[in-house]
Amino acid sequence: MTAKVKDVMGKVAIAVPMDASFADLVATMQRFKVGAVTVIDADRRPVGVVSEDDILLKEIDPGESVLDGPRRREEHRKATGTKAGQIMTRPAITVTGGTSVRDAARLMHRNRIKQLPVIDAMTGRIVGTVHQGDLLRVFVRPAEDILADIEEIAARLNLGPDDLRITVSGGVVAIDGQVPRRSDIKPLLHAVRRVEGVVEVDADLAFLVDDLLIAPPLL
Repeated sequence: MTAKVKDVMGKVAIAVPMDASFADLVATMQRFKVGAVTVIDADRRPVGVVSEDDILLKEIDPGESVLDGPRRREEHRKATGTKAGQIMTRPAITVTGGTSVRDAARLMHRNRIKQLPVIDAMTGRIVGTVHQGDLLRVFVRPAEDILADIEEIAARLNLGPDDLRITVSGGVVAIDGQVPRRSDIKPLLHAVRRVEGVVEVDADLAFLVDDLLIAPPLL
């Protein structure tokens, strides 16, 4: 049920060697219409990334000062570089084909990046690239596929068609019906929300037994 990077990634590994020139970097970004390029070593292992922001430092670098802090000195290093290995941000943040789409999205969000090099888990060599737009594909899954996943979850919780009525439209899941115990509701909804393609869950569920009710102490 969990979509993996290998299910949505681009099969083209957008990368350049460490000795690629500044012009090569710009040309590669323009050719593939991307905002960053992976830099690889002689064994095709990612060692860094050059982004549009790194490239633009050439235009805005005011020069080095003795008062510069570590960040400013790093920006000046990139601005004066002429090869990919001198301009790149390191290390490269990578994923494998087996990484979940959810985890890849978290990495992009946490590091404020829009793409990730995909590496072979055994060799560490680059095999493709995954972009933010690739990750969005999980939200256009057919409704019948989402419904099948949810029905499988319900079956594992011993809930069938007589217990629940489930509909899916535009990624929004509507669930109504009755479960045996109140404590069944939380794990059911948690699992449904994690199904790839689910945007929101609208639940109206009753229960036969309130097993979460704490009886007051006897006086």
